[in-house]
This record gives sequence, C-alpha cells and structure tokens, in this order.
Amino acid sequence: MSEQKEQSVKWWQREWTETTTGAITKALFPKIEDRLKFRINITPNCTAIVTGHGNIEAYLHKYKIKDDPTCPCRKGPRTVQHIIFDCPLLEKEREKLKAVVTRSENWPVNCNKLGVQYHTKFKEYVDNTNWNEEQSKSSQ
Repeated sequence: MSEQKEQSVKWWQREWTETTTGAITKALFPKIEDRLKFRINITPNCTAIVTGHGNIEAYLHKYKIKDDPTCPCRKGPRTVQHIIFDCPLLEKEREKLKAVVTRSENWPVNCNKLGVQYHTKFKEYVDNTNWNEEQSKSSQ
C-alpha cells in the first residue's frame, strides 16, 4: 500500500470510528481496511442490509412512512438484525448461512464476522432473501 493510500485509510478509520451514524454498517465492517478487501457487487438488498436503509419496516416507521414497524412474522419489529438472525419467514434461506458458520463456531456470530469472515455466504443470504416477497406471502 502506498504511503498516501495508507494515510487516507488511517484518516478514514479515525472518521469512521468517531462518527455516531452507520451503526449496522460499522457493526459489519468496523475496520475500513477489512471493508476495502472486498469488491462488493451492490444490490438493493445488500444496500438495505448494510446501511439499514430501505424497505425495512422499522426504518420506514422511524420516518413515519409506515404506521407499524412489526415484521410480517409478528415476532417483533423488522430490523436488520431481525432479518439476519431471527425472522422465521426467512429461516430456510438463513439455514444455508448457518450451515457454513456452524462448521467452525456457534450461531449466531457477531455482525463483523458475517461481514468479513463469512462475507461470501452472508452476501449470498442477503441477495437471495426477499423480505418484500415474504411480506406478501404472510399477508395472504
């Protein structure tokens, strides 16, 4: 890494550490250096999960776009953490991610491990999880 790039990454890390926004993104990638190791093909689902912004009930409720933050599963508010770890409507897709993780450690793991150590399978889970479709199914 060039000295200029190294200085830029250090500056970025300081800014990243000090900011009070981007909680889920920071949980997945607390170290800028780790994030820079990956080329991430950005998809709508990836953006929604990594940023916590998008068609997620709790986020939309926060901005008064939706009246109710509750997940269609009725097990609590639909947050990024709920989508990743808890929603029973997404259990089938989550099982593939859990199978990879549980080869070496217990589920659940922290978000940083999902973002860095299990990046490929986590990205696959995120991209293949359509919570909008699950919402439609549960309301029928």
